[in-house]
Amino acid sequence: MKAIRTFTVRPVLADSLAALDTLAANWRWSWSRATHALFETMDPKLWAEVGANPARMLGALGQTRLDELAADESFVARVREESERLNAYLTGDRWFQNLEGPKPAHIAYFSPEFGVDGSLPQYSGGLGILAGDHLKSSSDLGVPLTGVGLFYRAGYFRQSIGEDGWQRESYPLLDPYGLGLTLLRDADGSPVEISLTLPHDRQLHARVWVADIGRIPLLLLDSETPSNTEEMRRVTDRLYGGGGEHRLLQELLLGVGGVRAVRAFCRVTGRPAPDVYHTNEGHAGFQGLERMSELITLDGLAFDEALAQVRASTVFTTHTPVPAGIDRFPRDLIRDYLQSGLFARIDPERALALGLEDYAGGDGSVFNMAVLGLHLGQHANGVSLLHGAVSRGMFGQLWPGIDTEEVPITSITNGVHAPTWVHPALKGVSERAFGDAHSDRHDWRDAARVSDEELWGVRSQMKNELVGEARRRVAASAMQASGRDTAPAWIEDLLDPTILTIGFARRVPTYKRLTLMLRDPERLTRLLTDPERPVQILIGGKSHPADDSGKILIQQLVKFSRDPKVRGRIVFLPDYDITLAKTLYPGCDVWLNNPLRPLEACGTSGMKAALNGVLNLSILDGWWDEWYDGKNGWAIPTADNASNDEERDDAEASALYDLIEHQLVPTFYERDGGIPRRWLEMVRHTMTDLGQKATSDRMVRDYVTRLYVPAAQHDAALRADGFTEARELAAFVNRVKAAWPKVHVANVDSSGIPQQAQAGDRMEVRAYVALDGLSTGDVAVELAYGRTDENDKLASDHAVMRLDAAGPADGGITTFTGALPLTVTGTFGYTVRVIPTHPQLVSPVELGLVTYAS
Repeated sequence: MKAIRTFTVRPVLADSLAALDTLAANWRWSWSRATHALFETMDPKLWAEVGANPARMLGALGQTRLDELAADESFVARVREESERLNAYLTGDRWFQNLEGPKPAHIAYFSPEFGVDGSLPQYSGGLGILAGDHLKSSSDLGVPLTGVGLFYRAGYFRQSIGEDGWQRESYPLLDPYGLGLTLLRDADGSPVEISLTLPHDRQLHARVWVADIGRIPLLLLDSETPSNTEEMRRVTDRLYGGGGEHRLLQELLLGVGGVRAVRAFCRVTGRPAPDVYHTNEGHAGFQGLERMSELITLDGLAFDEALAQVRASTVFTTHTPVPAGIDRFPRDLIRDYLQSGLFARIDPERALALGLEDYAGGDGSVFNMAVLGLHLGQHANGVSLLHGAVSRGMFGQLWPGIDTEEVPITSITNGVHAPTWVHPALKGVSERAFGDAHSDRHDWRDAARVSDEELWGVRSQMKNELVGEARRRVAASAMQASGRDTAPAWIEDLLDPTILTIGFARRVPTYKRLTLMLRDPERLTRLLTDPERPVQILIGGKSHPADDSGKILIQQLVKFSRDPKVRGRIVFLPDYDITLAKTLYPGCDVWLNNPLRPLEACGTSGMKAALNGVLNLSILDGWWDEWYDGKNGWAIPTADNASNDEERDDAEASALYDLIEHQLVPTFYERDGGIPRRWLEMVRHTMTDLGQKATSDRMVRDYVTRLYVPAAQHDAALRADGFTEARELAAFVNRVKAAWPKVHVANVDSSGIPQQAQAGDRMEVRAYVALDGLSTGDVAVELAYGRTDENDKLASDHAVMRLDAAGPADGGITTFTGALPLTVTGTFGYTVRVIPTHPQLVSPVELGLVTYAS
């Protein structure tokens, strides 16, 4: 019979083991090898059964075993050592504390999903894993950051594969107490509860669970509370569950409720209010409107003044290179919510305009969460160099008249948390050879520290572990699908750890092309079954429950893998998640990625593989376009000139087969004393080079220095003296926007250009500009110059020089002058432009106002 409810009964710990509660409640155990091992040794079999989660372990172990451990002096000593180590980690100065100059006091980091550990399934893919790694590295670096998300009672789904190859989903319910989460409580012990006023006299309430991720608190809002109606309790039922208004309610709770939860958390704990707000994708965009409402209601700011203050302190990161990846809602639905009283004293129509697609090519009936994020975030970035360029083109219409390369969206390339993703065996080698497990300064090319024999030995160990895990998963899947108690005998011979092993695992939207490898089944079969030098491929991935096209791709792959001719050489591993990934990445020799370029924003799975000595085989997209160097793997050529998708897929699949057959296979199977030394040379280079760049420590340091510190400084400047600068900036923006339609370059005098110009000459320019009442301090008049193409367009690497006002206006015209030494030879061109200028503008073109000479 089935229980109608489950909950966790916590054990009573002896004083000598009391620290186990603290160790279990802090998710640092998920990347601390020693803490992980401490809990595992209590009962290795049970540890695996409870999903390697310490809180569940303490609940399941039983009082008798705990009493036995309390009498074990060596175990008690280990508990004491781990407790002291955790305390030192939580209280000692780290990178951020030693960072010189002004820095943020507190950063609030919003994300709809967080991938911290497999036992906390609050993630669906790369966005959540990235967010989890961001928290972990912020903790390791001592960054004062608080994570803000939702607690989904069913989390993300569990995947099984039927005998027909079709994906099936199940949603196990989660007990937050059993996961080691704690309720945020006020001083009187009562749970903190957040409330939102909704249209039609509805209220949405949420309690706040806190997960300690090392030094970082993660606040997770949960609508499963007695204060809610049954309808409202379902708001946080499933990650990305439902659509339409259900999704909107989740995003309102994340953004609006998230700000209110942070405020309550700071009140309870005494932490300073955040001076930087970072939204990881557009899902939390409503946080900006909530903060504007606070500034208007509590501080007396006008709408534009509150907008300036919020923009100054907000970082917005976009993760999608395709419009279909952005949440969009009907304008009238958003208007209904804005008029409900949710945001006190906010002008509903002006707030609505911040997210509307009211630009050329947009849909004016749609409210776009990325547009909202960019309007509310003065500091914006993509997640790789290529994605930054794609984003500037994708969102350039928000800055009409601005050249694409100047659109104010920068890029910070993602990274991965090495302590989480590097295999324990490789960590052990690192500790022996270099003194620590995850420094980004290790030189793995030094064979005197780590010999080829030792490196190949640990790589082989990791492959053996993967083969064992793959056999276990395939056997369990086969028994579940068939209803039998025994697995097919052929699974005992599934895979071979001595064979060249290629891995491929990710979410399964169509652009990631799960089945590109099946384009030529006969050629793939020959590669897999070559009697001398075979190849094997392991695949994992989940399709969104509502995406039948993705499920069809999985079904096609599963059916191919069950063909007796290739069975055992190409294997689909069900229920891909963090737990499987930690075995899959290190156990492969090659990591495959073949998306449609440039639709992969970054793609961090290949980074995790690389840190474990795995070589990448990838389309030049995302991070690989930036860091591929010819020695860390292979680049699959892109068929950009193909006339259609079918032709492109054929060409790129053929290139994939060619690389495997003619480069990967010969290099891997070339042996000297039984070891592929040329292959290991590439492995060593990969681990050294990418080990310095592909980490979330590097990523978080970039966010701090390039975005968080400037945002905090802008916030402080605008907030000082009763928001004097915020008021002045808002007045400046309104003044400039009102005058700009009449601002123009009346004339440019180029008589100062030599007729036979040569390098070393000076070009003198006089520009006559009508400012329509603006002062010379309100604008910058610039000479833009450089090489030109056949269409007289300035090259993207052109330079600009500011011209100086030559005196007061005469007849409404102000003269600006400048002299430029000619150093660029060849075809040369220039123009003059006028843009607004203000000390609190991050980018000179962020207002989208520019006037060029004609």
